[in-house]
Amino acid sequence: MAFPYMEAVVGFMILVYIFETYLDLRQHAALKLPNLPKPLVGVISQEKFEKSRAYSLDKSNFHFVHEFVTILMDSAILYFGVLPWFWKRCGEVLVYAGFNAENEILHTLAFLAGVMFWSQITDLPFSLYSTFVIEARHGFNKQTLLLFFRDMIKGIILAIVIGPPIVAAIITIVQKGGPYLAIYLWGFMLIVSLIMMTVYPVLIAPLFNKFTPLPEGELRTKIENLASSLKFPLKKLFVVDGSTRSSHSNAYMYGFFKNKRIVLYDTLIQQCNNEEEVVAVIAHELGHWKLNHTMYSFIAVQILTLLQFGGYTLVRNSKDLFQSFGFDTQPVLIGLIIFQHTVIPLQHIVSLLLNLVSRAFEFQADAFAKKLGYAIPLRAGLIKLQEENLSSMNTDPWYSAYHYSHPPLVERLAAIDEPDKKTD
Repeated sequence: MAFPYMEAVVGFMILVYIFETYLDLRQHAALKLPNLPKPLVGVISQEKFEKSRAYSLDKSNFHFVHEFVTILMDSAILYFGVLPWFWKRCGEVLVYAGFNAENEILHTLAFLAGVMFWSQITDLPFSLYSTFVIEARHGFNKQTLLLFFRDMIKGIILAIVIGPPIVAAIITIVQKGGPYLAIYLWGFMLIVSLIMMTVYPVLIAPLFNKFTPLPEGELRTKIENLASSLKFPLKKLFVVDGSTRSSHSNAYMYGFFKNKRIVLYDTLIQQCNNEEEVVAVIAHELGHWKLNHTMYSFIAVQILTLLQFGGYTLVRNSKDLFQSFGFDTQPVLIGLIIFQHTVIPLQHIVSLLLNLVSRAFEFQADAFAKKLGYAIPLRAGLIKLQEENLSSMNTDPWYSAYHYSHPPLVERLAAIDEPDKKTD
């Protein structure tokens, strides 16, 4: 008797949902606490705390509904054989349109087109409610319905332009890869990721946001001096108009080798009290670069990707696996989808470990900025950003460890305030 892979996958999905809902309930209870954590009393205003609590509870309530609908749909799609049914219907549509359904690349693209249409339709109500009800209610949403749908259409067009060549290449590699399939797949995806890391900020991101050079002035001078002191090869310094969509703030770096760029959200500049706080935030980001966190993260992702492709090559020819999910053929894309579902247990464990590493990196980057003399403005900047973004003040430790890639504010402030250890 064949192993019931599909039933096992659906069962584990439900178990994960129950576990994560338990964590969500713990976090929801923490969010309902009427008082600030003791370390934040006198640091965060009561008014900001109440606003933060209301915003976090709104998002939490929305999350419960969204996750319930998602697990219901995902489980039903697998359990009732919607995937094989839809795969066959896509083949029939191809034949009706005069194409060859035996061409796996065309068949896969038709299937993906239907999946994309379905996901857009099912996710649209949640996206609209999140953006135009929750975010708007708490003063964060700045975009209009026209801008929202324009962004969505641009995203669909980009998927149509970029997706087919990548899908076609993956299918061809799997069909002809032989014993070195995992290495070929990994090498191809490495090249794709490097190209996207190069192309996205230059050609794709400007389709959605306006990037302008940071004007000459004290802030620009301080950031350039900081970068120069660390030998960071800063080539361009941009401000992005994040305020056209949201009042949330951020900053990031990108680029290879000697061609690095820093991007500041205009909301970050607006929300911080002075230039020193903005520079402190950049010092934290430069700490990630100086301590090689980006490189370590990239290497970790590549190793995990190679391991995943290695696992896929072991199961891709398992007829029992495909038949358990209702398929009498073994399409490449379906094999990848099924494999992703079968390794869900490992994915959650790996995700937890990566979060722990990421949190350690955040503490190290804070310590780096502190060592440069930015402890006070970094502390003030983190507090200001926490207030302006209405981030959760009270967090459940279990929920935080499982979900957060960044430590809670209380922990970061405690680490910054900790006296430096003296060395002989």
